Amino acid sequence: MTVSQALMEFLAHQWTVDGDHRERTIAGTFGIFGHGNVAGIGQALKQLNTTEPGLMPYYQARNEQAMVHQSVGYARMRRRLGTMASAASVGPGATNMLTGAALATTNRLPALLLPSDTFATRVADPVLQQLELPHDIGLTVNDAFRPLSRFFDRVQRPEQLYSIALSAMRVLTDPAETGAVTIALPEDVQAEALDVPLEFLADREWHLRRPLPERAPLDRAIAAILAAKTPLIVAGGGVLYSTAEDQLRQLAELTGIPVATTQAGGGAMLWDHPQYLGAVGATGTSAANRAAEQADLIIGIGTRYSDFTTASRTAFQNPDVRFVNINVASFDAYKHGSALPVIADARETLLVLSEALGRHRISDGYAEQLRRWMSEWNSIVDTALAPTNQELPGQPEIIGAVHAAVEPRDVVVQAAGSLPGDLHKLWRVRDALGYHVEYAYSCMGYEIPGGMGVRRAAPDRDVIVMVGDGSYLMMHSELVTAVAEGLKIIVVLIQNHGFASIGHLSETVGSERFGTKYRAFDEDAQNFDGQTILPIDLAANARSYGLDVIDVEPGPDVTGRLSDAVRQAKASSTSTVIHVQSDPLVYGPDGLGWWDVPVAEVSELDSTRAARSEYEAQRAQQRPLLG
Repeated sequence: MTVSQALMEFLAHQWTVDGDHRERTIAGTFGIFGHGNVAGIGQALKQLNTTEPGLMPYYQARNEQAMVHQSVGYARMRRRLGTMASAASVGPGATNMLTGAALATTNRLPALLLPSDTFATRVADPVLQQLELPHDIGLTVNDAFRPLSRFFDRVQRPEQLYSIALSAMRVLTDPAETGAVTIALPEDVQAEALDVPLEFLADREWHLRRPLPERAPLDRAIAAILAAKTPLIVAGGGVLYSTAEDQLRQLAELTGIPVATTQAGGGAMLWDHPQYLGAVGATGTSAANRAAEQADLIIGIGTRYSDFTTASRTAFQNPDVRFVNINVASFDAYKHGSALPVIADARETLLVLSEALGRHRISDGYAEQLRRWMSEWNSIVDTALAPTNQELPGQPEIIGAVHAAVEPRDVVVQAAGSLPGDLHKLWRVRDALGYHVEYAYSCMGYEIPGGMGVRRAAPDRDVIVMVGDGSYLMMHSELVTAVAEGLKIIVVLIQNHGFASIGHLSETVGSERFGTKYRAFDEDAQNFDGQTILPIDLAANARSYGLDVIDVEPGPDVTGRLSDAVRQAKASSTSTVIHVQSDPLVYGPDGLGWWDVPVAEVSELDSTRAARSEYEAQRAQQRPLLG
């Protein structure tokens, strides 16, 4: 067999096992072929497609970055038990995947990257698309994957394949180590032959590790919880990846301890649960952030404590606050100087905590305060989501119209712009896997390919991709892939003629929306701040790909017609793009969170000087959070 043939057949026989559940670790391979891999990985996939068509499914893509985004969307929906491989050619094909690698690793989600590399023999040196660096001839562009990957190696000789492939699988299936896994494949080595041991090609099971909590750290955590008067649980993505949402709900019901969720943790508690306070941090609810402000104990479960979760370290203001951090990865368990880390699986730890704390309850006074805060927030959300009968709806109103038309098991997908913040506050999640917002890397362009990955992982659910025009223009070409495969997604394309999120942020830092509008270039002013809106027809663009397109025109009944359009798209068997225009100056409600974006310390602009004063006042609230 060639190296490529052996690798593809090896990947087809890898299985992830979690208890009684067993599924393919690598469910398929995306590939865009060039001179670097057409005779290697391309030939191997063709051969398998001919001899055993179902063994290693091959999928096309239109952009290498999008291949990795699809893999990540799939992996998250499969709770990290399965993912995809992505094969790219030499040079630009390979480096197109760098953004995807960073996204996978930042999100702690598995993705296997197979970038082709230049000749290992250097017999034809330099080859087409080879980067030459005189100080280190051995470096190639693929070395850029090293800091972005949880595992990186290069198959310089055929016999290296065995140890490299097995090491790659170990990292892909390790909940504490997983992320982007990169195997660089020189184009000559890909096509070289070797004698392959049969055991390398046999079915191999990778059993999910669920480390149990050690007794001493667990006892210290239990003692801290029992002593706390105003505890708060911050649930992150690790709760969902551990399939621990039922155990989290049980602990909250037994003790009354309130729960707030991060972006990745959306769905860990359903929106109407009595102990749920909603999102926490910079894009959080006023209820969750009020609880965070006074909490004397934060119980972090499966969270990496991003700056949005901690509101740039302003969320937790109690001078005596401590952190019990439950995480399978020690790197995250020790965040914020925690003296109470519990390095263990979330589900296993929650089971033990429920047993140990079954008779413990928060005070009636604290519980009543939480109920009052949540009632107030729910009223705010009701108002934000309600129709306003304006010609151009604001984004919260659009979210309300979409939410009114979807079913509990439908999955909303988003990644960048102002939508993640509004969805975090306003989307009422009714299913553990119904909220899919990539907000660790917050990558513009993720939404459409990520949504396709979600649909591959959950073909029995409707996938609602909500995307602004700025992010849509980054990677709309992947709609061709959806059409080619008959892969149904529903895209709600919100056009506001610019970058709404950064436009708003630009105002807060005193830059007056400079460079954030989609406008014709003004020769006199030498900027893009004029009033001439670009004559771009995004509905026509989507229609040109062969999708169904519903153009919801502005008008006083726009949100009702938008809800009808979503219902029509759900009833269809094909992909649909729903185009709606919005007013970018209508913002979601304030949830009392803050995000640290430095403002120029000196400026000739009055707006910037005013913003700097506000910034310094907010920054004074930051704390070291040594808990």
